[in-house]
Amino acid sequence: MRLEGKVAVVTGGGNGLGRATAQRFAAEGASVVVADVIDDLGEETAQMIVDSGGQASFVHCDAVNASDNHRMAAHALESYGAIDVLVTAAGVSHAGYKSGDHEASVKWFTKRMDYVERPADELLDLDLDDFRQVMAVNLDGTLLAAQACVAPMLEANNGGSIVTIASIAAKHPDAGPIPYVCSKSAVWMLTKKLARLLAPSGIRVNAIGPGYIDTHMTSMIDLFPEDRLTEFFANIPMGRKGIPDEIANTALFLASDEASYFTGEILHPDGGYFTE
Repeated sequence: MRLEGKVAVVTGGGNGLGRATAQRFAAEGASVVVADVIDDLGEETAQMIVDSGGQASFVHCDAVNASDNHRMAAHALESYGAIDVLVTAAGVSHAGYKSGDHEASVKWFTKRMDYVERPADELLDLDLDDFRQVMAVNLDGTLLAAQACVAPMLEANNGGSIVTIASIAAKHPDAGPIPYVCSKSAVWMLTKKLARLLAPSGIRVNAIGPGYIDTHMTSMIDLFPEDRLTEFFANIPMGRKGIPDEIANTALFLASDEASYFTGEILHPDGGYFTE
């Protein structure tokens, strides 16, 4: 019960890392607001928590819509009276990404395979609107959620914790396409800046930089030819993808009082990727 009595808001809570985090937080005693742009997935997560004996509710939130983010914060206050924790798990790997749309992701990934032989084409083929869309969801969405939730945190004057979801791509250019690595490195810098701004108010801001985690977003990796797949896992000393619960456990630590002297940091659950 490390989050007993706390209220947590989780964006992107409908699936993947967000769902696992929302469930973990509820199991540790938090009242959880599950926010997502895909209503059926978000509602499903909230219902799963309730069915397990936890407390949760769903609110529709498009990460790039400022009004939606403020409505999300208002929902948390109206439903549970406070906001103690924010986790910004809403994110996309590429323009047009939709969680669970495997066919579209396979099509996108298959095209990217051509860049193995012609890497410069990744730059030449990049569409500016696609770049801006990924930046908007991953970076703007993090900023907007923080703006909406920090205001009531400051008013309550009771501290709080923000956990952003960055990536190993925040530090390594080969861990994703151009828009993704740029957006995640920006999320990491935003995390550090917010940590400096909010520390005097007792609000801690930290990031998680996951490695390759077994979610819809990374399912295309399994399409690699066997030799490429062997090469891929050779870069991960533990030799496997992570699972969402391992990220949720990291988020739990950063959200809890156990991380009371952590702010402006990034933790990498990545199977040893950054030991090289």
